[in-house]
Amino acid sequence: METISTQGVAIPRLGLGTFKLAGSDAQAPVESAIALGYRHIDTAAMYDNEAGVGAGIAASGIKRGDLFVTTKVWHDQLAPAAVERAFDTSLRKLKLDYVDLYLVHWPSPDMDMAATLEALLSLRERGLTRAIGVCNFNLPMIRRAVEEIGAPIACHQIEYHAFLSQAPMLSYLRAKGIPLTAYCPLAQGRAASDPALNEIGRKHGASAAQVALAWLMDQKGVVAIPKAGRPESQKANLDALDIKLDDADRAAIAALPKDQRFVRPSFGPDWDAEAA
Repeated sequence: METISTQGVAIPRLGLGTFKLAGSDAQAPVESAIALGYRHIDTAAMYDNEAGVGAGIAASGIKRGDLFVTTKVWHDQLAPAAVERAFDTSLRKLKLDYVDLYLVHWPSPDMDMAATLEALLSLRERGLTRAIGVCNFNLPMIRRAVEEIGAPIACHQIEYHAFLSQAPMLSYLRAKGIPLTAYCPLAQGRAASDPALNEIGRKHGASAAQVALAWLMDQKGVVAIPKAGRPESQKANLDALDIKLDDADRAAIAALPKDQRFVRPSFGPDWDAEAA
């Protein structure tokens, strides 16, 4: 598995997303993914499945050092003391001694960004997480975190797929050497039914979903974490790593609508500020 090195860690470029694999339902998918060769597992306190993810890791028999495990703190727990409590809870549920990456899941309008990131950095300095990062920051927010606060951001996790441009964000992150981790990389299943992606898939003997993942893997500095509960889907996602797109494929995907954002919670930031 190809990795991206950032802030002293190496992130496998394809990971297993676990959103909606609730509770103990996460254990079997995590076990099967690790057996198939996945080494990057993504969870979050909000998913309510850290115990199941931890059980799957434990049952897999894989050495801890061979896995990259990410979890996240929810947006109502961003005060420094709350971050500490939330992290302790996550680590206890996962039954791990440390995580590889700890992320702010969503920004909060009233958070003290510097204090929140300092709390995450304290966890890193104590060896409880190997790296820190953020999710769902708009462009002014990530600029502030990196340039004003000077936080050692190891990755930025945001919605990214063939129907949503993240060109300004990607340009900024690449200039700073920060990977973009794409969640919803299959556009919540919509990629599977797209005619253009299916046409490209027929050319390569692949599915439209595999083409959508191959498009992300074709880009510099991008990690993808598709959710997959069934071993068949997990294997199909791994097989997408072998697809080599050509210029005609890239042009066809570039012509798709690029304004389709599917994750828009009421507490999310002003995404239009990305163009500022």
